[in-house]
Amino acid sequence: MTSVSFWFEQLGGMPEPRPALEERIEADVCIVGGGYTGLWTAYELHRSDPSLEVVVLEREVAGFGASGRNGGWVLGVVSGSRTGWIERSGHAGALALERAIQATVDEVGEVVEAEGIDCDFVKGGTLVTAQSELELDRLRAQHAEDREFGLAEGDSVLLDAAGLAGGVRVQGGIGGLFSPHCGRVQPAKLVRGLAEAVERNGARIYEATAVHGIEPGRAWSSAGEVRARWIVRATEAYTADLPGLRRVLAPVNSAMIATEPLPADAWQELGWDACETMLDGRRLYTYLQRTADGRIALGGRGVPYLYGSRTAREETPPAATVDGLRRRLVDLFGPAADVGVAGAWQGVLGVSRTWRPAVGIDNTRGLAWAGGYAGDGVAASNLAARTLRDLLLGADTELTRLPWVGPPERTWEPEPFRYAGIHAVHRLLRAADRVERRTGRPSRLGDVAVTISGRGH
Repeated sequence: MTSVSFWFEQLGGMPEPRPALEERIEADVCIVGGGYTGLWTAYELHRSDPSLEVVVLEREVAGFGASGRNGGWVLGVVSGSRTGWIERSGHAGALALERAIQATVDEVGEVVEAEGIDCDFVKGGTLVTAQSELELDRLRAQHAEDREFGLAEGDSVLLDAAGLAGGVRVQGGIGGLFSPHCGRVQPAKLVRGLAEAVERNGARIYEATAVHGIEPGRAWSSAGEVRARWIVRATEAYTADLPGLRRVLAPVNSAMIATEPLPADAWQELGWDACETMLDGRRLYTYLQRTADGRIALGGRGVPYLYGSRTAREETPPAATVDGLRRRLVDLFGPAADVGVAGAWQGVLGVSRTWRPAVGIDNTRGLAWAGGYAGDGVAASNLAARTLRDLLLGADTELTRLPWVGPPERTWEPEPFRYAGIHAVHRLLRAADRVERRTGRPSRLGDVAVTISGRGH
């Protein structure tokens, strides 16, 4: 059974693909991958230099991968720990990156408005909730770290139970942490509208075109090829399918469900009027949004990884995963959210070994890349694209000096160690949640999981 995301089902299913590449053509820039990264890069390049010949090659249709399957968070965060970013570039560089991604939320909103992309964009911020003292202690520590790092008071707001209930009424909620730097979107509407904007601005998109390989000056499929000064790899989790790149990014699965619309009295009980995106306070967290048509869309980890970096993009989530998400929804909101499931799907996100994304170019070879967003890619892909734009055009800007500019720092371990490690982290986080719910005390298992994952460094 093929799993189409509910976001695309709302639009009538996956669209018919644009024509495939069936000849040899030449361009200035060839972008491999028709998701957010590739489309934003094409858009920004043409906006800066309309004379450029830009071509986008996509194996399926634009947005088929994570760009059309994600939680719809335009989140002002770049993945990876602050400690790691500071070690890489110093405090000033890490803070510059954080400020740049926060500003990107408004950048996306401005393009959405300018291009007339109807994607349900609302900048309502994001909220992490606590249902236990232990979870609230972690949010207090995060708030203190935010202020010490240099964020302003309004960038990170610690909420008590009353403050949380004033936004979203979570069952047993005793506090939360709010950031204004997030917007909500319907992801498939955004990616489809962006693809149309790219074409209006003069770039060419070829779909149903599986790229079999890339090399300096050339990307090729079974039926055609593009010769270009620059070849940009924008394949995110599907990078593992390209020859020689299997260990650059791990394709990690995330499953989602969308409920039937909640009745008006349920929304009166829950609040959520500002359409904040929401994250619960567990180690193995759940992410949620209130959709424009009155549903709750939520996601979390199911089967985290398939052996050999295979992707599960066309498989429905396991029934146990769907049931677990539905139970978590009721845990958070009680009977008011106990409604039917309208859709269930999954996708894969690209994770680097350090959990830090990378954006860069190799001037000598004419290759460029961006990716490894680890689930925070809706906004980060826009910032990455604007960074790539400046790098490709040879400009020295604040964006090209951000600390994520460069090659990926490490590759993943070979199999079976990659499979064993990723699944061990998942099991440890799940076990830590069980221990913490039972005892009310921090579990060292969670710290061990973070250490193994590399996310804390």
